[in-house]
Amino acid sequence: MNPLRGGCQCGAIRYELSHGPLRCYVCHCAECRKQSASAFGISCVVPRTALHLTRGTPRFWSRVTDTGNTLDCAFCPECGSRLWHQRRGAIGTLNIKGGSLDEPLDLGQAIHIWTSRMLPGVILPHGAKQFPREPDEPRGAP
Repeated sequence: MNPLRGGCQCGAIRYELSHGPLRCYVCHCAECRKQSASAFGISCVVPRTALHLTRGTPRFWSRVTDTGNTLDCAFCPECGSRLWHQRRGAIGTLNIKGGSLDEPLDLGQAIHIWTSRMLPGVILPHGAKQFPREPDEPRGAP
């Protein structure tokens, strides 16, 4: 597999992933909508060891989630683009922000979470796996 590449909007931070996503989530919670400035956020769970920075140094900001976890969120100090986040204490995985990848993702198998907060008019793909809140399965971080 060729490494997946991505980075921030201005190009100050670049990364490669040596392992593709284990799974992808489309989150419809209010915080992900704010973070992405869109209708939902996309997070791809990868092994922590898969991330290799090739340019730049991110800054981190932390926030408490609705489930009481703390997310440590990496972003570009120049343009502010969110790149990934990791639930504090979850050392095995982190969540790459889908929009930071160079190549578009196929969201056909994505798991939709917090659908109870989905914006009116958003239509999920037929048969999409979905949860009104957090799923019961472990997923790394929201």
